[in-house]
Amino acid sequence: MKILVMNCGSSSLKYQLIDMDNESVLAKGLCERIGIEGSKLTHKPAGKDKYELETPMPAHDVAVKLVLDALVDPEHGVIKSVDEIGAIGHRVLHGGPTLTESCVVDQHVKDVIRECFDLGPLHNPANLIGIEACEKAMPGKVNVAVFDTSFGMGMEPKAYRYAIPDKYYDKYGVRRYGFHGTSHNFVSHEALKYLNLDPKNGKVIVCHLGNGASVSASIGGVCVDTSMGLTPLEGLIMGTRAGDADLAVVQYIANKEGWTVDEALNTLNKKSGMLALSGVSSDFRDIEAAIEAGNEKAKLAMDAYVHRLVKYIGAYNTILKGADAIVFTAGVGENGPMVRRMVCEYLEFLGVKINEDINKSAFGRQVVLSTDDSTIKIAVIPTNEELAIARDTLKFAK
Repeated sequence: MKILVMNCGSSSLKYQLIDMDNESVLAKGLCERIGIEGSKLTHKPAGKDKYELETPMPAHDVAVKLVLDALVDPEHGVIKSVDEIGAIGHRVLHGGPTLTESCVVDQHVKDVIRECFDLGPLHNPANLIGIEACEKAMPGKVNVAVFDTSFGMGMEPKAYRYAIPDKYYDKYGVRRYGFHGTSHNFVSHEALKYLNLDPKNGKVIVCHLGNGASVSASIGGVCVDTSMGLTPLEGLIMGTRAGDADLAVVQYIANKEGWTVDEALNTLNKKSGMLALSGVSSDFRDIEAAIEAGNEKAKLAMDAYVHRLVKYIGAYNTILKGADAIVFTAGVGENGPMVRRMVCEYLEFLGVKINEDINKSAFGRQVVLSTDDSTIKIAVIPTNEELAIARDTLKFAK
């Protein structure tokens, strides 16, 4: 069966068509600047030349039609008809406390996704638009919602409850949800297989490090704790997000600047993190180049980033009563030898040892970094959220 995976952002649409018989990617691509001047489709069919098309995309339904046209085109297409698509899997950011697992989309599911707009204001509206655009373009096809928050629903109350009055949990679902869940779920299970860990009791810490970043602890692939909270703002220092901060910072800055709470949070979400600390960029490649050039602010940013990360790793190692493995994934995790080396240097007191030659050469590939005598296995495992979504979708499509 062929599964079409859709990941709709506010002005973008990423997609992959995957043949689930062998889990091969037949085509993938991106529609960008939807609703903005300069809209563009980039389509990459397997075994064929990349195809690009600049054309107006006033809304997501137009983008979905362009994607389907590209997939069936005689020259750069990979299927003869959309009838070959068995189902569509959608990445949805937030299911709130109600939708805790992947599910077939019906009116109730769409209503809950809409109710969670205020929990995921940038993502949930776009996710719903993508679902409804696919329903319109391919009536009768099974659409499956795969929630970014599902993995975090494995946590026990002691890990997900905030120490605030019950009524805010009961009325509004204020709790830790965790994000990057599809990635954490995929990588934690891959780690169990790749590192030959006990499938039921293997204890894994996954470091999903990109412009957005989070850490999770799991046992047998079930989430025990994760660093992001009600929203993706909590936890690690990120590209433009501050991560953990005294809650009073919002009030303090708002009062000093004459801002609303929303304006203060906008700064903590979009103008903070590595961008603010380094004064250079939110991109780790730019920051590493600045460090090599002697930029002290860039060095501070990297030191603070790693400091926060190892605090979480240390805490989760304790919660797990000794991790079996620590795995790096996502853009920085898969392609950042400097970050990986700095983290592992902190962990040497635990008996962690890595082969630095392997670390330096590990870019975007699955590899064990730790030496045979390391007390904890260290590895890089590339994430594949699209495949994880397709696998979940297949379960409902059969």
